[in-house]
Amino acid sequence: QEQVRPDLVLIVMSATLEEKSLENYLAPCAVLRSEGRVYPVEVEYVNIRSQHPPPVWEMASQAFAEYARSGGEGDVLVFMPGAYEIQQTIEALRGLPEARGHVLLPLHGELPPADQDAAVARYDRPKVVVATNVAETSITIDGVRLVIDSGLARVLRHDPRRGINTLLIEKISRASADQRAGRAGRTSPGRCIRLWTAASHGERPAHDTPEIKRLDLAEVVLTLAAAGVRNPRRFRWLDPPPEQALLHAVELLTDLGAIRTVDPAMGTIEITPLGLRMLVFPVHPRYARMLLAAHDRRCVPQACLIAALTQGRDLLVRRTGREVNEFRDEYFGERAESDFFILMRAWSYAAGNGFSAGACRRAGIDPVAARQVGPLRDQFMRIAHEEGLDTEASRVDDKEIQKCILTAFPDRLARRVDQGTLRCELVHGRRGVLARESVVHHSRFFVAAEVREIQSSDGSVQTILSLATAVEPDWLTELFPDEIERVHRASYDPVSKRVVAEEAVCFCGLTVETRKCDPTADESARLLAAEIAAGRLSLPGWDHGAEQWVLRLRLLNTHCPELGLPEFTEADRQTLLEHICHGAASYKEIKNRDVKGELKSWLSPAQQALMDKHAPERVQLSNGRTPKVVYVADGPPYIALRIQEIYDVTAVPRIALGRVPIVIHVLAPNMRPVQITQDIQSFWNEHYPKIKSELQRKYPKHLWR
Repeated sequence: QEQVRPDLVLIVMSATLEEKSLENYLAPCAVLRSEGRVYPVEVEYVNIRSQHPPPVWEMASQAFAEYARSGGEGDVLVFMPGAYEIQQTIEALRGLPEARGHVLLPLHGELPPADQDAAVARYDRPKVVVATNVAETSITIDGVRLVIDSGLARVLRHDPRRGINTLLIEKISRASADQRAGRAGRTSPGRCIRLWTAASHGERPAHDTPEIKRLDLAEVVLTLAAAGVRNPRRFRWLDPPPEQALLHAVELLTDLGAIRTVDPAMGTIEITPLGLRMLVFPVHPRYARMLLAAHDRRCVPQACLIAALTQGRDLLVRRTGREVNEFRDEYFGERAESDFFILMRAWSYAAGNGFSAGACRRAGIDPVAARQVGPLRDQFMRIAHEEGLDTEASRVDDKEIQKCILTAFPDRLARRVDQGTLRCELVHGRRGVLARESVVHHSRFFVAAEVREIQSSDGSVQTILSLATAVEPDWLTELFPDEIERVHRASYDPVSKRVVAEEAVCFCGLTVETRKCDPTADESARLLAAEIAAGRLSLPGWDHGAEQWVLRLRLLNTHCPELGLPEFTEADRQTLLEHICHGAASYKEIKNRDVKGELKSWLSPAQQALMDKHAPERVQLSNGRTPKVVYVADGPPYIALRIQEIYDVTAVPRIALGRVPIVIHVLAPNMRPVQITQDIQSFWNEHYPKIKSELQRKYPKHLWR
């Protein structure tokens, strides 16, 4: 419109538009306001005094009871964030005497169409409709005189870092709150009770977060690339999306072969011939890629049906009864290689029965959703035919269809942790849980077309993997040979006390296959040494004497650097331990190794002689005794002797070229220290007389001078 088609006239309409930013974006433009007829709505807020208010459904039922007791009339619309909260609210209302005579109805997207129609129908009694935000703008319910608003909604956000959709309960914006309140003023004056405080209302965002800031951008980026936008980050957005979301979209499109990077530094991209072909299909690039892959595997009709099944609301109704589940198991199968195959069988059943309400009800099929699939499939088939794809119907092995699905979802590959659990590991270090309703529980490997995080009623968040398709590891090598990595891994097994190793085949960080092998000598030495250093394995030869040798060397390195002795750091300790462990793979092989010999080999004979001279194991006292020196890491070395053993000692020996005086621990006959000193002469002159008088009474048989 700005460049090649100035004759185009653009009109943008919305009931809750953030007007100013759009006006600036489209300037120069005209702004028109059309004020509809709206009756006044009295808005009230609750007064929450507790830091831990009751559940929102209890607050809603209490608000309804007070309204009914005050003589309030007409229909009531209650907004709740999800199906669970709706059910809890209806249960709470059923227990109220004030709700007698009212029709209580749920309204949310998972309900069958007939139940949704029931919520908007007219009755000869007042009704209470408990709904999600589907009743905020999509559906009009006449006769509502009271709106009770929880102020919450489940909001879908795409997490570009993990490539999943997150469905969390969030506070609605002030604009959404006004939209909800307006539902009570359509046909007469009404009231709106907001289950939050007036003070907190101003803290809510003015408007909802635009979808461009919270959903997957792959389609958007591919469309821009086709239009010649080489750097999506520099595109003139109305609301610039998050940088990480753009990067994820570019990464996904690159993996699908739809675009290629021209200049990584500048972030410029260009669409590929494959990407141009993908763009002709009005679906997410993943499904477009699947449709093109289906041509090579002669299963385009099946792929078109799969793509059509994913574009609208869910075909199969959730939370069905036992009879429906048994019917599905009998007619559609309780086990298949893909959840898509079950959907395909269900749609074929509905189509074969003319989408009749009775047949769909027996199978728990949404007839409206089922009717929408056929035209979409035909549209995709028509486009495929125009693009030169092989659209002839033919019988193909299910594996060919599964490979097409894998081509579209390589970043959604998952591996079951074990057969006894639904917990899974995904590529890129993620984790999730396979949906209970999936029929692919038997497969160890699968790709999930839907990965979403759902916040439970207790506040916890679960990553649910659904629309799963079983895959075989060999297909990864066939379809993505450049993404396969072969890794050698070694680890210490604390049970067998030995180092074990395996060769692993990995796909995007997910281990696909492993086989046992022998660890290398270096791996074994490193891992065994690490266990010894951490104290989980004991090395008998590395005893007190070995530690003393290390401390003696470190003392000389600190005080006598001119001796030129090699250092012995913690890294050196690790190196020496690895040398001791070299050639062994188990603890049994190393526990009797010669540690002292390895330590002494650290020094040459001349260096060892210097250490023996200047950091000796024993020192000579003036009374002829030769006590053992104890070296410590955080202080001076010391000797420990009973008083009788240091008689006639008048000077403290010094080591390390005379730079370090030895500390003397003077012991009583019971071997407990009574004095610690480096000034032995002061000890004799000042402290000994008092100590002697005290100890002589306790130990009269000992020699006292």
